[in-house]
Amino acid sequence: MRRGLALLPLGLLVLAVVEITAFVAVVHAIGALWSLLLLGAGSIAGLALLRREGIKGWRAFRAATESGRPPGPQVSNSLIGLLGALLLAVPGFVSAVAGLLLIVPPGRLLARRGVERATERRVSSTVAGDLFGPRHVRVRQSAPVDDPAPDPAAAPTTAAVTPGPVVEGDVVEGEIVR
Repeated sequence: MRRGLALLPLGLLVLAVVEITAFVAVVHAIGALWSLLLLGAGSIAGLALLRREGIKGWRAFRAATESGRPPGPQVSNSLIGLLGALLLAVPGFVSAVAGLLLIVPPGRLLARRGVERATERRVSSTVAGDLFGPRHVRVRQSAPVDDPAPDPAAAPTTAAVTPGPVVEGDVVEGEIVR
């Protein structure tokens, strides 16, 4: 984590250079006045979306907790929407494009899945189950091993297990204890 914080100033410097380069390219393409108007419109739209996403996220979170559902999907969806609106509100064409990608449904879905996977890796399975609900897993049934009563004097052998068909069904939550 500290390594990421150490690289933050360098990342912000690179982002500033990329934003200035993009702005100069857009000024050369459409003119200075239109570029400034486009930046202003994007920032105003981002601020309006920031307010809307915040209110919508809070309502979805409250509805999930009041109905007894896990609030994790609503929280992660709202965080992605807020991040997209914030990037759109920040003046700059590159950040605006990134914000728009996080606001449109396909981009939001991909980012939300990434946030959920990252959260599940960092917290215990009990907390992840409380946040996001039961996990959906696929269980492959192994082929039966035809091994008659083994001879105790014989050396132990290992049987190769081949994956069988996928078994769909209810998920039993638990932890693997070694």
